[in-house]
Amino acid sequence: MTSDKTIPAGDRNTAYAALGQTVAAQVCQPGLYLVATPIGNLGDISLRALETLAAADCIACEDTRVTRKLTERYGIATPLMAYHEHNAAEALPKIIARLGEGQAVALVSDAGTPLISDPGYRLVRAAVEAGHAVTAVPGASAVLAALSLAALPTDRFFFEGFLPPKQGARQKRIAELASIPATLVLFESGPRLGASLADLAAGLGPRSASVCRELTKLHEEIRRGDLATLAAHYADDAETRGEIVIVIAPPADVETADTDVDELLRNALVRVSVKDAVGEVALATGRARRDVYQRALDLAKGGDHGEK
Repeated sequence: MTSDKTIPAGDRNTAYAALGQTVAAQVCQPGLYLVATPIGNLGDISLRALETLAAADCIACEDTRVTRKLTERYGIATPLMAYHEHNAAEALPKIIARLGEGQAVALVSDAGTPLISDPGYRLVRAAVEAGHAVTAVPGASAVLAALSLAALPTDRFFFEGFLPPKQGARQKRIAELASIPATLVLFESGPRLGASLADLAAGLGPRSASVCRELTKLHEEIRRGDLATLAAHYADDAETRGEIVIVIAPPADVETADTDVDELLRNALVRVSVKDAVGEVALATGRARRDVYQRALDLAKGGDHGEK
Protein backbone atom coordinates (compact mmCIF):
# COMPACT_ATOMS: atom_id res chain seq x y z
CA MET A 1 0.00 0.00 0.00
CA THR A 2 1.33 3.44 -0.92
CA SER A 3 1.74 5.86 1.97
CA ASP A 4 2.39 9.59 2.04
CA LYS A 5 2.87 9.45 5.80
CA THR A 6 6.35 9.22 7.19
CA ILE A 7 7.32 6.99 10.07
CA PRO A 8 10.53 8.58 11.39
CA ALA A 9 13.49 6.26 11.06
CA GLY A 10 14.02 6.39 14.81
CA ASP A 11 10.49 5.06 15.42
CA ARG A 12 10.65 1.99 13.20
CA ASN A 13 12.88 -0.96 12.41
CA THR A 14 15.66 0.23 10.10
CA ALA A 15 17.38 -3.13 9.75
CA TYR A 16 17.62 -5.33 6.69
CA ALA A 17 18.09 -9.07 6.27
CA ALA A 18 20.89 -10.50 4.12
CA LEU A 19 22.73 -13.83 4.04
CA GLY A 20 20.66 -15.12 6.91
CA GLN A 21 21.53 -12.24 9.21
CA THR A 22 19.68 -9.14 10.36
CA VAL A 23 21.81 -6.02 10.03
CA ALA A 24 21.08 -2.65 11.65
CA ALA A 25 21.32 0.14 9.05
CA GLN A 26 23.36 3.24 9.76
CA VAL A 27 21.51 6.56 9.85
CA CYS A 28 21.08 8.26 6.44
CA GLN A 29 22.02 11.91 6.23
CA PRO A 30 19.26 14.13 4.79
CA GLY A 31 19.09 14.21 1.01
CA LEU A 32 18.01 12.37 -2.13
CA TYR A 33 19.58 8.97 -2.77
CA LEU A 34 19.49 7.47 -6.28
CA VAL A 35 19.55 3.74 -5.58
CA ALA A 36 20.13 1.19 -8.34
CA THR A 37 18.11 -2.00 -7.92
CA PRO A 38 18.33 -5.40 -9.67
CA ILE A 39 17.23 -5.69 -13.30
CA GLY A 40 15.85 -9.18 -12.70
CA ASN A 41 17.84 -11.29 -10.27
CA LEU A 42 17.09 -9.96 -6.78
CA GLY A 43 20.52 -11.13 -5.67
CA ASP A 44 22.10 -8.32 -7.71
CA ILE A 45 21.72 -5.72 -4.95
CA SER A 46 24.59 -4.12 -3.09
CA LEU A 47 24.89 -4.03 0.69
CA ARG A 48 25.10 -0.24 0.48
CA ALA A 49 21.81 -0.15 -1.45
CA LEU A 50 20.11 -2.33 1.15
CA GLU A 51 21.38 -0.15 3.99
CA THR A 52 20.25 3.03 2.23
CA LEU A 53 16.78 1.65 1.51
CA ALA A 54 16.41 0.48 5.10
CA ALA A 55 17.59 3.74 6.68
CA ALA A 56 15.76 6.19 4.38
CA ASP A 57 12.62 7.91 5.64
CA CYS A 58 10.76 6.84 2.50
CA ILE A 59 11.34 5.16 -0.87
CA ALA A 60 9.99 6.86 -4.00
CA CYS A 61 9.37 4.23 -6.68
CA GLU A 62 7.73 3.77 -10.08
CA ASP A 63 5.46 0.93 -8.96
CA THR A 64 5.09 0.17 -5.26
CA ARG A 65 4.08 -3.43 -6.08
CA VAL A 66 7.37 -4.06 -7.86
CA THR A 67 9.54 -2.41 -5.21
CA ARG A 68 7.67 -4.19 -2.42
CA LYS A 69 8.93 -7.54 -3.77
CA LEU A 70 12.47 -6.27 -3.19
CA THR A 71 11.86 -4.75 0.24
CA GLU A 72 9.99 -7.84 1.48
CA ARG A 73 12.79 -10.10 0.21
CA TYR A 74 15.27 -8.21 2.40
CA GLY A 75 13.04 -7.41 5.37
CA ILE A 76 12.97 -3.64 4.76
CA ALA A 77 10.11 -1.74 6.40
CA THR A 78 10.65 1.72 4.90
CA PRO A 79 7.37 3.31 3.67
CA LEU A 80 6.90 3.42 -0.12
CA MET A 81 5.42 6.25 -2.18
CA ALA A 82 4.72 6.30 -5.92
CA TYR A 83 6.71 8.61 -8.18
CA HIS A 84 6.35 8.03 -11.92
CA GLU A 85 5.67 9.82 -15.19
CA HIS A 86 1.93 10.07 -14.64
CA ASN A 87 1.96 11.50 -11.10
CA ALA A 88 5.23 13.46 -11.19
CA ALA A 89 3.51 16.85 -11.14
CA GLU A 90 1.79 15.96 -7.85
CA ALA A 91 4.44 13.74 -6.24
CA LEU A 92 7.56 15.82 -6.98
CA PRO A 93 6.62 18.77 -4.71
CA LYS A 94 5.84 16.33 -1.91
CA ILE A 95 9.29 14.76 -2.18
CA ILE A 96 10.97 18.18 -2.24
CA ALA A 97 8.96 19.09 0.87
CA ARG A 98 10.22 15.95 2.62
CA LEU A 99 13.79 16.90 1.74
CA GLY A 100 13.11 20.38 3.11
CA GLU A 101 12.10 18.78 6.40
CA GLY A 102 15.49 17.10 6.64
CA GLN A 103 14.39 13.66 5.50
CA ALA A 104 16.35 11.10 3.51
CA VAL A 105 14.46 9.96 0.41
CA ALA A 106 15.59 6.99 -1.71
CA LEU A 107 14.59 7.04 -5.38
CA VAL A 108 14.40 3.72 -7.25
CA SER A 109 13.08 2.60 -10.62
CA ASP A 110 11.30 -0.69 -11.25
CA ALA A 111 14.64 -2.17 -12.31
CA GLY A 112 18.18 -0.93 -12.74
CA THR A 113 19.58 2.57 -12.33
CA PRO A 114 17.17 5.49 -11.75
CA LEU A 115 16.95 8.23 -14.41
CA ILE A 116 17.60 5.83 -17.31
CA SER A 117 14.37 6.12 -19.34
CA ASP A 118 12.33 7.39 -16.39
CA PRO A 119 11.30 10.87 -15.11
CA GLY A 120 13.78 10.89 -12.24
CA TYR A 121 15.92 13.64 -13.76
CA ARG A 122 13.17 16.19 -13.05
CA LEU A 123 13.30 15.28 -9.38
CA VAL A 124 17.11 15.43 -9.29
CA ARG A 125 17.08 18.83 -10.98
CA ALA A 126 14.49 20.16 -8.53
CA ALA A 127 16.43 18.80 -5.55
CA VAL A 128 19.68 20.36 -6.76
CA GLU A 129 17.99 23.71 -7.43
CA ALA A 130 16.54 23.61 -3.90
CA GLY A 131 20.02 23.06 -2.46
CA HIS A 132 19.53 19.48 -1.25
CA ALA A 133 22.26 16.83 -1.32
CA VAL A 134 21.93 14.21 -4.06
CA THR A 135 23.87 10.94 -3.77
CA ALA A 136 24.18 8.01 -6.19
CA VAL A 137 24.20 4.44 -4.90
CA PRO A 138 25.30 2.66 -8.10
CA GLY A 139 24.51 -0.86 -9.18
CA ALA A 140 22.80 -2.82 -11.93
CA SER A 141 22.08 -1.29 -15.36
CA ALA A 142 20.54 -3.10 -18.32
CA VAL A 143 22.45 -0.79 -20.68
CA LEU A 144 25.87 -1.76 -19.36
CA ALA A 145 24.96 -5.42 -18.88
CA ALA A 146 23.86 -5.69 -22.54
CA LEU A 147 26.95 -3.83 -23.78
CA SER A 148 29.23 -6.21 -21.93
CA LEU A 149 27.49 -9.26 -23.43
CA ALA A 150 26.98 -8.06 -27.02
CA ALA A 151 30.55 -8.73 -28.24
CA LEU A 152 30.53 -5.37 -30.02
CA PRO A 153 32.75 -2.26 -29.61
CA THR A 154 32.27 -0.57 -26.24
CA ASP A 155 34.74 2.33 -26.39
CA ARG A 156 31.96 4.62 -27.60
CA PHE A 157 28.22 4.03 -27.40
CA PHE A 158 25.00 5.98 -27.85
CA PHE A 159 21.96 5.17 -25.71
CA GLU A 160 18.73 5.86 -27.60
CA GLY A 161 16.16 4.37 -25.23
CA PHE A 162 12.91 3.36 -26.94
CA LEU A 163 12.32 4.00 -30.63
CA PRO A 164 8.98 5.61 -31.59
CA PRO A 165 6.15 3.03 -31.63
CA LYS A 166 4.69 4.15 -34.98
CA GLN A 167 6.54 2.90 -38.04
CA GLY A 168 6.87 6.21 -39.89
CA ALA A 169 8.37 8.03 -36.92
CA ARG A 170 10.52 5.00 -36.11
CA GLN A 171 12.00 4.85 -39.62
CA LYS A 172 12.72 8.58 -39.54
CA ARG A 173 14.54 8.27 -36.23
CA ILE A 174 16.55 5.26 -37.46
CA ALA A 175 17.71 7.34 -40.43
CA GLU A 176 18.95 9.98 -37.98
CA LEU A 177 20.82 7.35 -35.97
CA ALA A 178 22.50 5.82 -39.01
CA SER A 179 25.48 8.18 -39.12
CA ILE A 180 26.32 8.17 -35.40
CA PRO A 181 29.89 6.76 -35.13
CA ALA A 182 29.20 4.62 -32.09
CA THR A 183 27.61 1.39 -30.95
CA LEU A 184 23.86 1.94 -30.51
CA VAL A 185 21.92 0.72 -27.46
CA LEU A 186 18.12 0.63 -27.54
CA PHE A 187 15.28 -0.64 -25.38
CA GLU A 188 12.32 -2.38 -27.01
CA SER A 189 9.13 -4.15 -25.99
CA GLY A 190 8.37 -7.71 -27.02
CA PRO A 191 5.35 -6.96 -29.25
CA ARG A 192 7.35 -4.42 -31.30
CA LEU A 193 10.68 -6.29 -31.44
CA GLY A 194 10.25 -7.95 -34.85
CA ALA A 195 8.97 -4.79 -36.55
CA SER A 196 11.69 -2.62 -35.03
CA LEU A 197 14.44 -5.04 -36.07
CA ALA A 198 13.04 -5.09 -39.62
CA ASP A 199 13.12 -1.29 -39.76
CA LEU A 200 16.62 -1.23 -38.26
CA ALA A 201 17.84 -3.72 -40.88
CA ALA A 202 16.33 -1.62 -43.68
CA GLY A 203 17.69 1.65 -42.31
CA LEU A 204 21.13 0.61 -41.06
CA GLY A 205 22.07 -2.21 -43.42
CA PRO A 206 23.86 -5.46 -42.52
CA ARG A 207 25.30 -4.38 -39.19
CA SER A 208 26.11 -6.89 -36.47
CA ALA A 209 23.80 -6.72 -33.48
CA SER A 210 22.73 -8.51 -30.32
CA VAL A 211 19.29 -8.92 -28.81
CA CYS A 212 19.56 -9.29 -25.03
CA ARG A 213 16.35 -10.52 -23.41
CA GLU A 214 15.52 -11.18 -19.76
CA LEU A 215 19.01 -10.21 -18.57
CA THR A 216 20.05 -11.80 -15.25
CA LYS A 217 16.85 -13.85 -15.11
CA LEU A 218 16.30 -17.61 -15.37
CA HIS A 219 15.49 -17.51 -19.09
CA GLU A 220 18.17 -14.99 -20.13
CA GLU A 221 18.75 -15.01 -23.89
CA ILE A 222 21.54 -13.39 -25.89
CA ARG A 223 21.10 -13.75 -29.65
CA ARG A 224 23.78 -12.37 -31.96
CA GLY A 225 23.79 -11.90 -35.74
CA ASP A 226 23.24 -9.28 -38.42
CA LEU A 227 20.10 -7.16 -38.19
CA ALA A 228 18.30 -8.89 -41.06
CA THR A 229 18.88 -12.35 -39.56
CA LEU A 230 17.69 -11.21 -36.16
CA ALA A 231 14.62 -9.54 -37.69
CA ALA A 232 13.71 -12.79 -39.49
CA HIS A 233 14.14 -14.81 -36.30
CA TYR A 234 11.89 -12.61 -34.19
CA ALA A 235 9.30 -12.32 -36.97
CA ASP A 236 8.90 -16.10 -36.88
CA ASP A 237 7.07 -16.58 -33.55
CA ALA A 238 10.24 -16.51 -31.46
CA GLU A 239 9.89 -15.85 -27.74
CA THR A 240 9.75 -12.09 -27.10
CA ARG A 241 8.46 -11.87 -23.54
CA GLY A 242 10.36 -9.86 -20.97
CA GLU A 243 12.68 -6.86 -20.98
CA ILE A 244 14.74 -6.41 -24.15
CA VAL A 245 17.90 -4.47 -25.03
CA ILE A 246 19.18 -4.21 -28.62
CA VAL A 247 22.88 -3.46 -29.19
CA ILE A 248 23.99 -2.54 -32.73
CA ALA A 249 27.51 -2.20 -34.14
CA PRO A 250 28.71 1.22 -35.35
CA PRO A 251 28.75 2.08 -39.09
CA ALA A 252 31.29 0.17 -41.14
CA ASP A 253 33.20 3.35 -42.05
CA VAL A 254 34.01 3.84 -38.37
CA GLU A 255 36.60 1.11 -38.87
CA THR A 256 38.76 3.46 -40.89
CA ALA A 257 41.95 1.96 -42.31
CA ASP A 258 45.23 2.84 -40.59
CA THR A 259 46.44 4.55 -43.75
CA ASP A 260 43.40 6.85 -43.70
CA VAL A 261 43.97 7.65 -40.01
CA ASP A 262 47.61 8.46 -40.73
CA GLU A 263 46.68 10.79 -43.58
CA LEU A 264 44.12 12.61 -41.44
CA LEU A 265 46.68 12.96 -38.65
CA ARG A 266 49.34 14.36 -41.00
CA ASN A 267 46.92 16.96 -42.30
CA ALA A 268 45.74 17.91 -38.82
CA LEU A 269 49.23 18.12 -37.33
CA VAL A 270 50.20 20.79 -39.83
CA ARG A 271 47.52 23.03 -38.30
CA VAL A 272 47.14 22.10 -34.62
CA SER A 273 48.86 20.49 -31.64
CA VAL A 274 49.13 16.73 -31.18
CA LYS A 275 46.41 16.79 -28.52
CA ASP A 276 43.99 18.71 -30.75
CA ALA A 277 44.87 16.59 -33.78
CA VAL A 278 44.15 13.39 -31.86
CA GLY A 279 40.77 14.73 -30.72
CA GLU A 280 39.87 15.86 -34.23
CA VAL A 281 40.78 12.54 -35.88
CA ALA A 282 39.18 10.41 -33.16
CA LEU A 283 35.91 12.30 -33.62
CA ALA A 284 36.06 12.02 -37.41
CA THR A 285 36.86 8.29 -37.52
CA GLY A 286 35.19 6.90 -34.43
CA ARG A 287 38.52 5.44 -33.30
CA ALA A 288 39.43 5.37 -29.62
CA ARG A 289 41.54 8.41 -28.61
CA ARG A 290 44.24 6.18 -27.14
CA ASP A 291 44.66 4.37 -30.48
CA VAL A 292 44.81 7.60 -32.47
CA TYR A 293 47.29 9.04 -29.95
CA GLN A 294 49.53 6.01 -30.40
CA ARG A 295 49.43 6.48 -34.18
CA ALA A 296 50.37 10.14 -33.70
CA LEU A 297 53.35 9.12 -31.55
CA ASP A 298 54.44 6.59 -34.16
CA LEU A 299 54.28 9.25 -36.86
CA ALA A 300 56.26 11.65 -34.67
CA LYS A 301 59.00 9.05 -34.17
CA GLY A 302 59.15 8.60 -37.92
CA GLY A 303 59.81 12.31 -38.41
CA ASP A 304 56.66 12.86 -40.46
CA HIS A 305 55.82 16.08 -38.61
CA GLY A 306 56.92 18.43 -35.93
CA GLU A 307 55.04 18.37 -32.64
CA LYS A 308 53.53 21.68 -31.51
